[in-house]
Amino acid sequence: MAYDQVASVLTGATDAARAATGTAPQSPRARVHTVRAIGLIISAGVLGVIFLLSIWLGSKDIAFTATWDVLWHNDGSQDALIIHAYRIPRTLLGVLVGAALGVSGALMQALTRNALADPGLLGVNMGASTGVVAGLTVFGVSSVLGYVWFAFAGAALAAVAVYALGSTGRGVATPERLVLAGAALTAVLYAIDTAALLMDPEAFDEFRFWNVGSLAGRYYEVLLPVLPFIVVGLAIALLLARPLNAMAMGEAMGQALGVRPGRVRLLGAIAVTLLCGAATAAAGPVAFVGLAVPHIARLIVGPDQRWVLVYSLVLSPILLVGSDVVGRMIAPPSEVQVGIVTAAIGVPVFVALCRQRKLVGL
Repeated sequence: MAYDQVASVLTGATDAARAATGTAPQSPRARVHTVRAIGLIISAGVLGVIFLLSIWLGSKDIAFTATWDVLWHNDGSQDALIIHAYRIPRTLLGVLVGAALGVSGALMQALTRNALADPGLLGVNMGASTGVVAGLTVFGVSSVLGYVWFAFAGAALAAVAVYALGSTGRGVATPERLVLAGAALTAVLYAIDTAALLMDPEAFDEFRFWNVGSLAGRYYEVLLPVLPFIVVGLAIALLLARPLNAMAMGEAMGQALGVRPGRVRLLGAIAVTLLCGAATAAAGPVAFVGLAVPHIARLIVGPDQRWVLVYSLVLSPILLVGSDVVGRMIAPPSEVQVGIVTAAIGVPVFVALCRQRKLVGL
């Protein structure tokens, strides 16, 4: 497996360094943590490079030295305006949205025990879309800032509805019931959205630009409102890592270890709603990030949710911001929206996951 190969390479390098300095060898458990920490540092470095590339590259050519200078010294020039008012908030939003989608995807897969789950499985994405449609057709909203609040409200209401439907009757809100409730609600909301948009061509024109998924045109006015929701959602998700590890051994074993499965699922649903709702509201429904990245994280670090969530937090922005940079470079001065690029990357991954069962198991 890829994890074993990465671990053997990094472990060999660590042992060689310790032998050179005369340090005692590490225990196997400490060695594994060291390997994972090194991989996380490398991933963070790659994210830093992608971040700088996103600020540097765009439809207007700006020399890297000039970009570096105005990054730290805003001299009021046109280049400084482009970098500080357009590219930096766009890149920061890409990091936030990527982290939110990746962590919510990893959380969804752990909660539902479904390796093909993504943030849209509970109807959150479709709820956000319905919120945007309502804003366009009923309230006449025509700005990205207006979309954010309607999309987030729709995502939150959809999540509440799915949890209520999954909890009805004598049973509890099991992963299977939540998934079925999410699929049913998604079908209903899709029909409503389609009917509403077909009756309002102008709203359809506005909606299709949001629906493709994009970071373009998103400034601090969009970044700042969604920031608190994403931060809170990430905090909840990371706090659930240990309980999720316990539940992976079975609910009975988890309860024996002091975990309350119902509480974990409820908090997980809240975290997914905050993360996916805010990300979708800000950038539109960006596909496959939440599906593909958690699998990549598990290939690197194994099934430990503490590391899977942290790696997803770092790797997802690499994919999303990197895809955004690629979209700017494909057909300058025009851009290919980031949702299209991530879909083009994600489809082969999705097919591979379906064909290779060893990558699907949790």
